[in-house]
Amino acid sequence: MTHARVAAIDCGTNSIRLLVADADPDTGELVELDRRMTIVRLGQDVDRTGRLAPEALERTFAACHEYAAIIKEHGAERLRFVATSASRDAENRDEFVRGVLGILGVEPEVISGDHEAEFSFTGATKELVGRDDLAKPYLVVDIGGGSTEFVVGDDHVRGARSVDIGCVRMTERHLVRDGVVTDPPTEEQIAAVRADIEAALDLAEETVPLREARTLVGLAGSVTTVSAIAQNLPEYDSEAIHHSRVPYDRVREITESLLHSTHAERAKIPSMHPGRVDVIGAGALVLLSIMERIGAREVVVSEHDILDGIAFKVAEEAEEGRGD
Repeated sequence: MTHARVAAIDCGTNSIRLLVADADPDTGELVELDRRMTIVRLGQDVDRTGRLAPEALERTFAACHEYAAIIKEHGAERLRFVATSASRDAENRDEFVRGVLGILGVEPEVISGDHEAEFSFTGATKELVGRDDLAKPYLVVDIGGGSTEFVVGDDHVRGARSVDIGCVRMTERHLVRDGVVTDPPTEEQIAAVRADIEAALDLAEETVPLREARTLVGLAGSVTTVSAIAQNLPEYDSEAIHHSRVPYDRVREITESLLHSTHAERAKIPSMHPGRVDVIGAGALVLLSIMERIGAREVVVSEHDILDGIAFKVAEEAEEGRGD
C-alpha cells in the first residue's frame, strides 16, 4: 500500500501529544513529520474532585488550537484523538468532548485501558520485530500520569491490563501536604506510594502474565526521562533515548536520587521537562517496582508508543476507505 498521511493525538492525565506522519501499517514504516508534547495537567485534582478543573481544560484547549494549525499545515488526511485516564474518570467529560470537537472537528475517543494498551503495544513493538537481541515475549509498560498499562505479547497481544498508578496520581495522592508537593518526600510518603504500586501490580498479575516476559519495553515521559538522566544528556534528545537500554542498578540509583532530592535539585537536571519536576520521583518508582517484580535486568526505552499505534490504525482505516 502507499503511505497515508495521518495525525494522531493522545491526551493523557499529564500531557497532550501530537504525531503527524506518513505511515504504512503493512511494512511497519512510519515517517515522522511532526511530533510534539505539551504538559497540560488535564488530570489536575481529578483524583480528589472527580472533575476536570476549568484551568486544566483551558490549557488543554489552547494546545488543541496549536495542534489544529500544525495538522492543517501538513495536510493530514485523517485525525484520531484518543483520550485516556483523566477524561475517563471525570464527571464533566462532556465539556471536554465539546471543546475538542469545536477546535479539531473530531470527538475525542475515551478509550478503555485495555484498548489503550493494545495501541501502546503496536506502537512500541512494530519496529522491534526481527531483532535477535530482544527475546519475546515483550512486556510493554506505559507509565502515564493517571494510569499504567501493562501488555504482554509477541506478535500479538496475549494479555493487557490498565491500573490506576501513574506519576501524577501517585504524587497527588501521597506526596502532597497542604496543596504543596513535599520537598523532598518523607520515608512514610514514599512507603505509601510503594504500597499502592505493589497492590496495583498484584491486580495486573491477576490477568497479565508479567513474569513470562523476556524483554521489558518502557514507554512515556517517566521512563524516557530516567534514560536521559542515565545517559547524562545535556538536553532531552529523542534520538539518543529511543531504544536505549538502562540497567536495573542504574534505575534504582536514579529513583533513589530523585525521591530524596528537592524540587530545585530536580529542576537543575538538564534533560528534565519543567512539567515533570514534581512527578518524576513517583514515575521512576513505578518503573523500579515493575523491574523488581519481574526480575528485569534492564529496560529497553521506546519513544514510540500509543501515538504510533494510533497512527498505524488510522493509516489502515484510510487504506480501507480508499478501497471502498
